[in-house]
Amino acid sequence: MNNQNINTDHGSRGESRNRASNQVVQSTLKATDKSPCLTNLMDEIASISNLRLAFKAVKRNKGAPGIDNMSVMEVKENLDAILEEISSKLIDQSFRPRPVRGVKIPKSNGKLRQLGIPTVIDRIVQQAISQVLNKIYDPTFSNSSYGFRPKRSANMAVKQASRYVEEGNIWVIDIDIEQFFDKVNHDILMYKIAKTIKDKPLLKLIRRFLTAGLMQDGMCKARNAGAPQGGPLSPLLSNILLHSLDLELERRNHKFCRYADDCNIYVKSKVAGKRVMKGISRFLKDRLKLTVNKDKSAVDKIKHRQFLGFRILNNADITISKTSLIKIKNKIRVLTKRNRGIALYTLIKELNQVIRGWYHYFKDTKSSTLMKQLDSWIRRRIRCFRIKQRKRKYSIKTMLASMNINQQDAWSIACSNKGWWRKSLNHIVHRAMNLKWFNKLKLFSLSKEFGKHNSKTAVCDIARTVV
Repeated sequence: MNNQNINTDHGSRGESRNRASNQVVQSTLKATDKSPCLTNLMDEIASISNLRLAFKAVKRNKGAPGIDNMSVMEVKENLDAILEEISSKLIDQSFRPRPVRGVKIPKSNGKLRQLGIPTVIDRIVQQAISQVLNKIYDPTFSNSSYGFRPKRSANMAVKQASRYVEEGNIWVIDIDIEQFFDKVNHDILMYKIAKTIKDKPLLKLIRRFLTAGLMQDGMCKARNAGAPQGGPLSPLLSNILLHSLDLELERRNHKFCRYADDCNIYVKSKVAGKRVMKGISRFLKDRLKLTVNKDKSAVDKIKHRQFLGFRILNNADITISKTSLIKIKNKIRVLTKRNRGIALYTLIKELNQVIRGWYHYFKDTKSSTLMKQLDSWIRRRIRCFRIKQRKRKYSIKTMLASMNINQQDAWSIACSNKGWWRKSLNHIVHRAMNLKWFNKLKLFSLSKEFGKHNSKTAVCDIARTVV
């Protein structure tokens, strides 16, 4: 195997941080290169145990059907027979991927993102390939790469970025690759894979997945570039391609964090930032045939940019970006729409699922005030929803009276000409639907859980200091 894939110029300063770990990886891969596993991987991929593990991962992801409309549960009913058939086709090289189902979903900027949904059978095979190749490639990837890798997450990337800022690197080169998953060059990607993988049937199969057609609006379009999001294999392929970018940044001794096609590089001055932006843009264009999106990319102070939904201040504190706050509010607005004909407890259950997931993503930020404000806004949305549900004056009065509100106050709310949103802010409504009422409903409290998490974190920090 060509060791340039995992090694950089030993004379450069960029090797200093990762030289020791890279030498260990090099020695491992040198031994692996002589092993027949890199020239005969199809047997491992096609093994029933590997395919069964792949199906479990596909089932866990709960994906939509492909162009054949076959669901995961339909495959599960005849799983043994299907896996046997897949295995035999992979071994005799007769397996052919079907076109992916094209789906466009809205992006935050109003544009559409193209997804390609493979059939469940194709997803199983892609996942089986990914499981085997991950063992080979993941140890060679940069420590600064966090996207779609085991035991790595967006939170880890943001915390590392915060440490760079703490060292005084308050200027960021925020690089966004234009339509990355739609413009991946197949020849360059396959060349990089072939440097490591010598199994020709496997290389042909990966190429077939890349060039499988895109079925959309009743037409099947050929694909000569790109690796559409939606399949289990595309995240690994993106990391293999962009590993060249990671090595180049390490060679130049840059401090950076990359999550898939989102890459932030941290420097100490604007001049250095502009120089790096120019150099990396040229590298991406010349070496990988990729273009930097000039509208989304910028050289700016860290506090003016967002990374993976977070915002890092100049003092290295991690907070929640305005965009992330707008997104969660829009989701809650849809759930608490006042004309939804659902029971209150069903609404609370739906809200808890969304709020709890959002909280766990942002719980390590310094956003206690924001959590309190968002909690208060969510409660007001529910109060408004509840009052509007009752509609008629007598019904509103009866509900408030059952919540220990006197007749006069209950009628004053019921007969008020103010809008539903204005009514939800009234002190009488607050007395009726107070914190105890929300606790009985078991509404997830952002501020309460955030406080618990911070107190546990503080205790752990104190314990580490004492030790």
